[in-house]
Amino acid sequence: MTAAHETSTRNQRPFPYALRSFSIRFVDGEIPGEVAHWIQAVALGFYGNAPTPDMSKHYVHTEQVDGRVVTGAYLSDSVAPAGAWGVEYPVATYAYHRKTLNIGSGTLLPVHQITAVTVRPSHRRRGLLRAMMSSDLAQAKAAGLAIAALTATEATIYGRFGFGVATHECGVEVTVKGGIAFHHPAAAARGTVEVADASTILDLHNDVFAKVHGFTYGSIGRHDMYRHTASGQGSYESMDPVKNIRAALHYNAAGEVDGYVTYKPLEDAARSTVEIVDLLAATEGAYLALWNFLGSLDLIDCIKWGQAPEVDPLEWAMVSKRDYKRTKTEDLLWLRILDVPAALAARHYQQDGSITIHVGDPLGHASGSFRITVVEGSATVTKLVEDLSAQDPLAPGSSAQDPELSMGIVELSSLYLGGVEARTLAAAGRIHENSAGAVARFDALFRPAHAPHCLTHF
Repeated sequence: MTAAHETSTRNQRPFPYALRSFSIRFVDGEIPGEVAHWIQAVALGFYGNAPTPDMSKHYVHTEQVDGRVVTGAYLSDSVAPAGAWGVEYPVATYAYHRKTLNIGSGTLLPVHQITAVTVRPSHRRRGLLRAMMSSDLAQAKAAGLAIAALTATEATIYGRFGFGVATHECGVEVTVKGGIAFHHPAAAARGTVEVADASTILDLHNDVFAKVHGFTYGSIGRHDMYRHTASGQGSYESMDPVKNIRAALHYNAAGEVDGYVTYKPLEDAARSTVEIVDLLAATEGAYLALWNFLGSLDLIDCIKWGQAPEVDPLEWAMVSKRDYKRTKTEDLLWLRILDVPAALAARHYQQDGSITIHVGDPLGHASGSFRITVVEGSATVTKLVEDLSAQDPLAPGSSAQDPELSMGIVELSSLYLGGVEARTLAAAGRIHENSAGAVARFDALFRPAHAPHCLTHF
């Protein structure tokens, strides 16, 4: 998750900061001072509770599992005023870990996941975010990562670094008083669902998520803290167990756990409500069966969930579609293509064909014109020209070797999973069609077999 408020400035100022990177880890069983100070700075940036020694130890343990590498920006040529945090505390923070993204057809692509981005209010508009982001993205590309990813607390910051919205999540309220009536009840009765102690999810989570991750197009890897939060056994804020969290497991025909839901009651004066904490299902049958269980809870009028997919089978499985209400739709996963040929060649395509596109990238990682040729679902991507990183892809004369479409790296990154169509971005003025019918042919090539859905905040 990112929480920076950095904005660009035209005024050139001195840069009195040193950027230092290090791994989150224990040394001889203790937390190094630089790690402890970095954790404190992140908590400040996200308005979290000041970490206790026990919380910091738990944080380090989980982040060490993920192999998280962090960066801090430190004052290098001044002394902090008396009483203020010393120069050993970073004035800006940044972190990454690397997991995988489900890009369809059984492919899990390694991705560079950025998180914990903060800039102290007293040090904004001094180029800190740009310095950290530019350096990190360059290193990620040099390491062979084709895509970077993040989830953003604020929606107006990361486009200038090439990130585009790739998936959304929905907040839903499902009226369940008297149970959920399904068009085909048998579809929601596959396997069995049984109640379990929420603490069991701590050990089950990773295996279940691995199944879900492999099944769900657009899913991105989860960090270790997720299993603690999903089971009510702790979070970044507190290690106190959540006493009113409950769990249910779904078993398939072979008796294997292939899904679960954890949930808790909410205080709602208007109607009795349960909130889903985490819901994972590796099959459509497990998904509907878990909802069937939730609908059967006694004395409950409504189920709330904040991570429902944009295209939700539950909505269409219910006899009373009006009992399914979306309360919000919000961006979740942002992608940033670093290597166009590698990223586009990695994914599967539903239709064969070819198209030439021009991509503009202000940071220079992915600029150029590219010929995309798809045969039997696999793409060959050839770069046709030298980088044109300073050129506006929508400006007159921006085409090179007659590309049929011109776009920025933000737009291509949003189009990558097919969560938005090129015709929509063209209508928004964000893609330029140089050859009649090119938008339609691009959409035919990039149309996914399934709508992308991400279940991971980071």
